[in-house]
Formats: sequence, C-alpha cells, structure tokens
Amino acid sequence: MKPQRLEGLIAAPPTPMHADGSVSPGMIEGQCRALAEAGVRGAFVCGTTGEGLSLTVPERMQVAEAWVTAAGEDLAVIVHAGHLSLAEGRALAAHAQRIGADAVAAMGPCFFKPDTVGDLVEFCAELASAAPELPFYYYHIPAVSGVLFPMIEFLQCASGRIPTLAGMKYTHEDLMDFGRCLRFQGGRHNMLFGRDEILLCALALGARGAVGTTYNFAAPLYLRIMRAFEAGDMATAREDQARAMEMVAVLRTFGVTIAAKEAMKLTGLDCGPVRPPLRDLTGAESARLRDELDRAGFFDYASHAARA
Repeated sequence: MKPQRLEGLIAAPPTPMHADGSVSPGMIEGQCRALAEAGVRGAFVCGTTGEGLSLTVPERMQVAEAWVTAAGEDLAVIVHAGHLSLAEGRALAAHAQRIGADAVAAMGPCFFKPDTVGDLVEFCAELASAAPELPFYYYHIPAVSGVLFPMIEFLQCASGRIPTLAGMKYTHEDLMDFGRCLRFQGGRHNMLFGRDEILLCALALGARGAVGTTYNFAAPLYLRIMRAFEAGDMATAREDQARAMEMVAVLRTFGVTIAAKEAMKLTGLDCGPVRPPLRDLTGAESARLRDELDRAGFFDYASHAARA
C-alpha cells in the first residue's frame, strides 16, 4: 500500500518521444525502474517537464496509463490533469481515477486567468470533482501559468470547497507563503516543494516531500541533502545544495525542460526530442551542456547510469 501522505523525492519525468515527435510509452518502464532504483518515491506525470500542455488529451491518457502500469507498488503516480478547457481537465481527472493513479493535480488556467482566488478554487473544485476518489493537489507554478495568488489564501478558501484537497506542488520562491501553508490547520496539507535549487530552504521550514525535474537524474545528490539535514549536518547539506544550484544554473542556460532531456541521455535514458515551440539542442550545444555539467560535478552525483 502506497502512503497517502507523500514524502521524499517525487520526480517530474520527461515524456519520452520517438524521433518523429510521437509519444513513446514503451520507454516509461525504464524510466520508472531507474527512479525506483535511485530512491525516488513517486512521479508527477504530464506536468511542465513532461510537456503535458503540448500533448493531446489522448496522448496524456496514454502516458498516464503507461506510468500507472509501470509503477506498480514501487512509485506513487500523480497525474497532472490541468487544461485550459475545464471539460478536458475533468476528462483527464476521471481517466486518472479509472486507471488507478494515486492522485490528480492541476495548475491554474494560463490563458484566460482567474481574477480572484475564489475563481481559481471554483475551477479546481469542478476539475477535482471528476475524480472524487483521488487526492487532489493544486500545482502552483506562477512563472509558467501566470496565476499568482498567495497560496495561503487558496488553502483558506479551498479547504471548505474541495473535499479531496490533499495539498500542493509549490513551485515558487515565496518561502514565507510556503511556510504559512505548511503550518495551516496544524499542517493538514501535504505541501510538496517544487524548486530543486532551494530544497534545503524548504526542509528548514518543515517540508517533507518535493517534486522536481532534476530528481530524474540527480536523486542521489538530493537524498544526501535530505539525510544530512535530518542528521543535523548542515555544513554537508549546504555544500550539496550548492552543487545542486550550480547544476540547475547550467540547465537554465539551455532551458530546463530542454536540458532535462539532454541530461537524461547522460544517464543512459534517451527520452527523445522536445515538441515545438521548444527546440532541441544542436550537437554543439549538447556538447557544451555536457562540458558545463561536468565542470559542475554532475558525473560525481548523478544517477548510476551516467557513469556507464
């Protein structure tokens, strides 16, 4: 039985694609096995790193099914069902429940945006109601969605409106807001932190779980951070967090979603191209990324396949 309250590292995996850009669900079993072997506890699928909003609804369902099948009892699977169309989001949420996912999530609509926190909560409530048996996580990522409200206000409003509200994937830098959310109603909500480069800050505030892109290929580094923090060895935790910062700084230079697929190749898992409007790196750019990651120490802490 998988835990109802998610803790530890949860990867946001890239969606594998064939060379022609079509989805390649057959690769997901390998991704799943690599995550479990690295000590990752779950997968947040079809989110930003998974290029979820660049996939069709049938493709997203196909990817979700492959993850649930491959994960078995090894990993918890959170299916991102966010969509500009509420009807399509509800269909994705209902499908996630049908296939046996562990939870469903949604970011705020990013074209016609809600004017108030109440409007956002109503949108999420309608979407979550299509999967009444699954925990619902709001995906707060204002840098991408443009939906920026204090999340403490979201919890205050949503707690009485969304019966399945379990918590949040909090991908933002407002640590005061995050800390208030952690403490709201006695810590009732499962707050999963979403900024890999400042994970240690969230741990200091009381976070117990995190969702991130770089956990796909650098989980050993972050597990060291978490163990050092729990042991009270702050010097080691800070040093390893600094290593993570340098890695993320390199990835940002090339675009994190794009560079993540390149980093996956370095760990032996080629997840194929990205979809337009994103652009794959040229051969020269790929070589430069590898060199810069090497200088940042990537091959000292990346998942074991990187050394093969």
